[in-house]
Amino acid sequence: MVISANCHLSVAEPRSRRQHVEPGRSEEWRFCECSHLRFDADHRVLPSCQASTDSCKKSSGAFVSSQACRQHHPDGVRDLDCFGRHYEPTYNCTWGPGRNATRSTYTLVVTQRINKTMICPNISNFYQTIRIFKDLNVSVEIFENSQSDGCTKAVFLGSPKSLLRCDAPVNVSFSRSFGALSVAVTWKQEDAKVITKFVVRYKLLDSPSWNQPFVESLGANTCSVRNLNASRVYAVQTRCVTNEKCSLCPWSSVYVVPAELTTQRVVVSITDTDVAEEPGKRLISGAFQRRDCHRLTIGKVSGEPPPPHVDTCQSDFRLILSYSAYQINISAYNNASISTPVSHIVPERETMHAEDDGRLNVSVHNSTAFSIRWRPDVLKTFVCYSVEWKGSGQTAIYKSFYEDVNNYKTFSPLPEPLEPYKRYSIVLHTRPDKDTCNMKKINNSESTYGRAYVYLLEGSPVGAPANISCHSGTPNSAVVRWSPIPEEQVRGFLRGYVLHLVHSNQRGVRTETNITVDPDLNSYKLQELQVDTVYQVQVSGFTSAGAGVRSATIFFKTDHEGYFRFRSFITVLAVVITVSVFGTPILKRAKSKFWPNIPNPGNSSAVQKIEGSCQLELLGILSSLKVEEWHTETLQILENDPLVPACTLATVLPLLGSFELEGDPVDTTSKWIQEDLEDDPGAFSSVLEADTVLERQRADCPGSTVAFTSDYTTMEMFQQMMPQTPAHEAVTSGMNNKSEDFTVVRYKELESDCYRCHFYVQPK
Repeated sequence: MVISANCHLSVAEPRSRRQHVEPGRSEEWRFCECSHLRFDADHRVLPSCQASTDSCKKSSGAFVSSQACRQHHPDGVRDLDCFGRHYEPTYNCTWGPGRNATRSTYTLVVTQRINKTMICPNISNFYQTIRIFKDLNVSVEIFENSQSDGCTKAVFLGSPKSLLRCDAPVNVSFSRSFGALSVAVTWKQEDAKVITKFVVRYKLLDSPSWNQPFVESLGANTCSVRNLNASRVYAVQTRCVTNEKCSLCPWSSVYVVPAELTTQRVVVSITDTDVAEEPGKRLISGAFQRRDCHRLTIGKVSGEPPPPHVDTCQSDFRLILSYSAYQINISAYNNASISTPVSHIVPERETMHAEDDGRLNVSVHNSTAFSIRWRPDVLKTFVCYSVEWKGSGQTAIYKSFYEDVNNYKTFSPLPEPLEPYKRYSIVLHTRPDKDTCNMKKINNSESTYGRAYVYLLEGSPVGAPANISCHSGTPNSAVVRWSPIPEEQVRGFLRGYVLHLVHSNQRGVRTETNITVDPDLNSYKLQELQVDTVYQVQVSGFTSAGAGVRSATIFFKTDHEGYFRFRSFITVLAVVITVSVFGTPILKRAKSKFWPNIPNPGNSSAVQKIEGSCQLELLGILSSLKVEEWHTETLQILENDPLVPACTLATVLPLLGSFELEGDPVDTTSKWIQEDLEDDPGAFSSVLEADTVLERQRADCPGSTVAFTSDYTTMEMFQQMMPQTPAHEAVTSGMNNKSEDFTVVRYKELESDCYRCHFYVQPK
C-alpha cells in the first residue's frame, strides 16, 4: 500500500506549557514533505518516507484547530501509538478511526520543543512516519475532522528511547508430546540480532485468563512448557523480552494448539498390484482407519537417503514404487503434534515379468568386483540408475549412479566382499528424472529393469531333500515325493535331482537305477517295476560342482497281481455278510408275520406214519396200559377220519392225560413234555395253538365224543416193512423189547371203521 502525505514543520509556542531549550540546539525546524508511505500486512508503516531537504524551510507559528476537539471520546479517534526501530531513523505513528467517521481526514501534530511543532494535515489514512529527536520526549496528537463540529482527538506521550519496538515472531511452530509443549519461533532478520529471549503465555482455549507466570525461554528460538493436559486444546501467545534495543515487545497473535495425538493411526489394508502400463512398477495403496491428516515417510530398506515424506489429508493413499523392499512409517499429525508412527514393510518382489527376465547380465570378477550390463536402447530414455545387491538373509546394499554413454557399469571395490557358495541377487532400477539420481523424491520415480542371480563360487549341495515318501499305486508303478533342498544348503544353481532306486532279485543280486529329475519337480512316478518286489529309494540334488548328499532311505513294496481280484472278492464277501447278518432277522420277521411257521412232521426223515382203523375202545385200553419202557422222544398222534366230526377230539385228549410211565412219579409225564417243548420252540408254539383250537372246539360241541382229522402226512415205509400182527401183540412186544430201535404202539382194528388211528414212532 502506498500513501502520499505532506508533513509541515513550523515553529510554535505551545499553549499549555513552555519547554526549556537545550543549549547548542537550533530553535528552528526545517519544513519537509513526506511522500510514498508504505505499510505491511498488519498496517504498520514501512520506513520509506524520506524528508526532502529542498522542500524544508523555516516556519514558525502554532497549530490551532477551529474549535476545541473532544479527547477520549468513545466514538472518536483512538488507539494512537508511536514507535521506532533500532535500525531506522524514523518513527511510525498509527491510530484507529472513529466509529461514526465517514470520509474522515486527520491532522497529526508532533511537539518535542517549545515553539517547535510538526504538523501533517489532510491525512486520509491511519499511519504516518515522522522524524523526531531521540533525546527529547515527544508529544503526538491526532485530530479527526479538525475543521468540523465533530472534531475528536487522541494524545500520545513518550520518550523516543523507550519507543524502540521489536515485532512479534514471523513464524511460530508447536510440538506436543508426553504433556509438554515445545514452541519454536523465527524472528525478523533485523530483530534476530538483538533478541536474546522470549516469553510464552498460555491458557485453556475456553479459559478467560492467562496462566501466570509466563514461561521464559532459555534461548532466542525455543521454549518448552510442561505439565499440560495432553487431551486439552490451548491458546498460546509469545513475545520477546525487552532490552535496550527492544524496549517494546508486543504479543503475537493468538495461536490455537490442538490436543496431543497419543494413539497410533491404523491402516486398514495395504494392497500390492501391478501397473500394467509400466512394467517394473507396482501400485501400493491403503486406507486409513480415521480421516485425519497423515504423514507417510517412505524409505528403502537398503537405507538409501533421504527418506522423503508425503503428507495427505485424504482417507487413503496411493504410491507407485519399484520392486525394491520399502518401509513406510505412517503418523497422524496436526500443527502441534504428530502421533507415534506405525511401520509397514512392503516386501521385495522377486518375480519379474517374462519380458523383463534375462535382460540384466552380471559378471563376477572376484570377491570385491562385479559388472552389470543392460541393453543399449535404455540410454535413450534413462540416465539415472540404482543397483542393489544382497546375499541370502542379508540387507541390500545400494549404489546410485549417472550413466549416459555406456550400457555397462563395474563396481569395485565393494563395501563388503562376496562370499563363496552364497547366492547373490543383483537388481537394476531405472530413474527417469535426473534429480532422482540422489533420491530427492520417491513416489513414481523408479522402475525395476531386471534381476540376476550369481555365485562367486559354486559347490555341491550339503543338504538332501527331506520328507521322502512313496506310494505304490499299481503292481508296476509307484510315486515318490520329496521336499526341496533349502537354499543355503544348495551352494550353487540346482541342476536337478537324482533318484537312486535299488532292488534285489530272487538270487539276491542288487540292482541300482539312477533317475534324473528336473530341479523344479518335487515328485516322480516310477514305472515298469517288478510285481511284489521290495525297493529302496534315496534322493539327492546336484549342481555344476557335483552331486550332493543323499537323503534317508525309504522302502516300499509293489502290489501283487491278484491284489485287485482279492480286494474285489473281499468287497463282495463283506456285502454278503452284511446282508446275511442284517437281512436274516428282517426276513424272519416278515415270514412269521405273513407266513406262520407250522411244523410238518412229514417233512422230517425221523418221523414215520402208520395208518389204521380203530374204535373208541382203544382209548380205554391205552388209558389202563402200563408202559414198561417209554422214551421221552416218542410222539403219538391220533388223527381222526374225515367222515367224523372234528369236535370228537374233546373226548379223546382227556384219556391221553392218564398215561403214566411205570415206576415214574405222577409229574414225570408233564416234565418230559416240558423238556421237549423247551428243546423245540416251534413245538411249543404248536401246542399253544392246538390248545387254543381245542378250547374253541369244546365250546362248539359240548358233551360229544369227537375224533379229529389231522393234516399231517408221513411216509408209508414203516407200515410196509412191519408184519401184519394183532394190535395187542404188537403193543406188548414193542413195550418189552428194549433192544429194538423203535418203540411202536399199534391197536387192532375195531369193527367200526369210523376211525383211523395213526401211530408215529421216532427212533430212540
